[in-house]
Amino acid sequence: MGSFKVVGGNQLKGEIIPQGAKNEALQIISAVLLTAETVEISNIPAIRDVLKLIALIGELGVEVNKISEDTYTFQAKTVNLDYLLSEDFKTKGAALRGSIMIIGPLLSRFGLAYIPEPGGDKIGRRPVDTHLRGFENLGATFEHMHHERFYKINGKELRGANMLLDEASVTGTANILMAATLAKGKTSIYNAASEPYIQQLCKMLNSMGAKITGIGSNLLHIEGVDSLGGCKHRMLPDMIEIGSFIGLAAATNSDITIKNCSIPSLGLIPKMFQRMGIHMEIIGDDIRIPNQDSYKIETLIDGSILTIKDGIWPAFTPDLISVALVTATQAKGSVLIHQWMFESRLFFVDNLIDMGAKIILCDPHRAVVIGSNRETKLRGINMSSPDIRAGVSMLIAALAAQGTSTINNIEQIDRGYQNIDGRLRAIGADITRIS
Repeated sequence: MGSFKVVGGNQLKGEIIPQGAKNEALQIISAVLLTAETVEISNIPAIRDVLKLIALIGELGVEVNKISEDTYTFQAKTVNLDYLLSEDFKTKGAALRGSIMIIGPLLSRFGLAYIPEPGGDKIGRRPVDTHLRGFENLGATFEHMHHERFYKINGKELRGANMLLDEASVTGTANILMAATLAKGKTSIYNAASEPYIQQLCKMLNSMGAKITGIGSNLLHIEGVDSLGGCKHRMLPDMIEIGSFIGLAAATNSDITIKNCSIPSLGLIPKMFQRMGIHMEIIGDDIRIPNQDSYKIETLIDGSILTIKDGIWPAFTPDLISVALVTATQAKGSVLIHQWMFESRLFFVDNLIDMGAKIILCDPHRAVVIGSNRETKLRGINMSSPDIRAGVSMLIAALAAQGTSTINNIEQIDRGYQNIDGRLRAIGADITRIS
């Protein structure tokens, strides 16, 4: 396993360009299985999870060509369904939570899919029921082979249906959406996720010949078509990385300009950081975070402390809760962080407490952060990343701290952030990657 050695306490300065959106990439790349024609996708991030998915669909028979650093063409003219039963697929699919996204396209086009129970972050329960119940509504059946930790899904004659998702799952919505594009008749999905990732997928599918309406709302209508064609698609910048850079700039008292942010797609992310007292300048499609010796968390009208809570889009994304928490440790004032979607995502705060942060972990979902206003500096320690977002939050804390920190298990960070150490070194960070 790799590690980062981080010498903190330095102010950073310069421009940084966000990578393509990880969460969009996993579903967009899976969608190439819906057609035998060529699909070109640009702004693909070179991160571990995405590269694993590209390799996986290549093993499945998709012709993959890298035509530039961030652009690939895919042609799923020949798909080897027998590969789904191989031990190689079971091993690789189980190691990648994004592998679940290939079910909808395979089911829609070929009427059959297999998938191992997916892996990924250890952030609490992440059931696949929303996906499977959606496929059932379209007429599919599934068999859970518990001993092999494997699912078999049959769907030779998918038919459109009205359905209400039990949760507004982004991946569940995307999977069901892709399955419905080639189903017979009309599908209506109530309580659908409406994140920019889903909007992007809908736009891509429509450019391939799908008939999807209600884009951007929580009610999607899909009129099934006989086949889909090729297309060209460019992915959005990663809004989680943009939010991470905002928090990084504030916590380290740095002057960072984040380029090409696609600001209309960020929703309330900038506003939530502004409520934490962080100044930002919007310059065209760029966001500049200037040096701030102090940033003050606002209070509610009655004087009680602010609550930052994650929620369904357009509410604050759960993927930035960890970043908001570590950013608050350097602020003036207090805040209640409420992570209600996942019950294990706040356990990394033990490391921040060891660094000297004033945090009260109330329960698995809530923590009170008492900001130090930089009067008490964090101190460097040794720690280990449990998941992608906690990992980058630890990196922010280490860069803000006095002294040297070691972050182990950085493979988790590499799953979501492309060459993060190299890009941060370019603006003044002291980070060494240790194999």
